[in-house]
Amino acid sequence: MKKIISLALILMSTIIVFGQTDKDQLALKVAKAEEQNLTKLKEYIWKRRSNVFMDNQLKLTTITEFKFNKEGKIEATVIDANTTVKKKPGLRGAAQKSAAEDKLDYIQKALELSISYAFLSKGELVDFFDKATITEKDGMLEAVANNVLVQGDKLLVKIDPAINLITYREFTSLLGKDAIDGKLNYDKFSNGTLHGTMTTLNMPVQKMRIEGSNQDYTIRVN
Repeated sequence: MKKIISLALILMSTIIVFGQTDKDQLALKVAKAEEQNLTKLKEYIWKRRSNVFMDNQLKLTTITEFKFNKEGKIEATVIDANTTVKKKPGLRGAAQKSAAEDKLDYIQKALELSISYAFLSKGELVDFFDKATITEKDGMLEAVANNVLVQGDKLLVKIDPAINLITYREFTSLLGKDAIDGKLNYDKFSNGTLHGTMTTLNMPVQKMRIEGSNQDYTIRVN
């Protein structure tokens, strides 16, 4: 019995459910830290290399450029795309090109959806934490909530309490009527700015998976 009680105490010490007051305070701390980090990130321009797999086979590689515009909104533009699919001649080739363009448009929308979860506004963050169940485990905070941006979605984030920044995001959502889920990983520059590294997006309806890696972060020259 003593062993069972000790095990329960250890479990309680590693997983703590937050009360409403704690959640409100955490929401404000994270929102402030995220805003300050975003201000630093706006100084950069970067690219993402995305490998698109269909039926577990590499079919397309795209390069997307990311930057913040004058209004402070992030812009994503596909600047290069290469396919492993051999081009067909004649009408079949034209149909193939049209289908490829549709896929590129779909991929662009998927990336835009992932961006919406990666860059939540202050209001969206506060609303998220208000809905979230928050636990503490292994020195990190985990928050998870449903109906964050669209009805039926789910978002899980991990927060480093030492810096109050989100260091991992995982979501399930809808792209139109299609189910989609994603995982977003982060790292820090030497100056402490947190930035995205690896992104994985799964679109089971399309039998598609996107594995993206951010690269070529450079300070913008205005």
